[in-house]
Amino acid sequence: MADLQSNSYAPQTLLIDADDTLWENNVYFERAIEKFISFLKHNEFSAEQVREVLNDVERENIVKHGYGLHSFSCSLVGTFERLSARPMTPALRAQITGFTQAIVDHPIELLPEVHETLQYLARRHRVILVTKGALAEQTGKIERSGLSKYFAAAEVVAEKDPLTYRSLCAKHSLACDSTWMVGNSPKSDINPALAAGLNAVFIPHGDTWILEHAELHPAPPSQRLLIVGRFAELREAF
Repeated sequence: MADLQSNSYAPQTLLIDADDTLWENNVYFERAIEKFISFLKHNEFSAEQVREVLNDVERENIVKHGYGLHSFSCSLVGTFERLSARPMTPALRAQITGFTQAIVDHPIELLPEVHETLQYLARRHRVILVTKGALAEQTGKIERSGLSKYFAAAEVVAEKDPLTYRSLCAKHSLACDSTWMVGNSPKSDINPALAAGLNAVFIPHGDTWILEHAELHPAPPSQRLLIVGRFAELREAF
């Protein structure tokens, strides 16, 4: 773990992830998946094997549909069609896609001390929200969260890769050496930000989506990677 107190307190730019960094997200998808697997009641595949098939279908649908509830619903339907002997009917499709409704209806559940920490950070630094997914869905979450007042800008991107981070730096005239990506996903938040020349802060979350799991890359010599246990610890770092 990096030494938090070693960071300079000069103004920085913080690019902050949303889902599972500011508020709970993946846990609701996990609950929907549990209901779907129970509904499928596969006679030969274990729950773990069904989940592996779903993961594969989700990877395929991300390429076709991007991220978000529509892609997730398509993945549930596609997994059912791949594994079930029952033919798909309009009624079955409605039942399966209905598992996503609880995700749509669930209120935003902020992680501990997010409000207080963002308020503190916004007074000292430039804070920009960077989240990937469907534009309407993510914008809706931001509005419902009550956090938009803390951000100088909010960016909803299709993917988080080095090119995206470089494009954001160009768009907002950001200096790489004083810009940090803060998030819970090694795959989307940390590794590509480091590859783009930025610094990063990793905040692990116990329910990070399995498709976002990846080995955490070390920071190159000229960059920095901090690892903190809670979002509130950003007040000690910045």
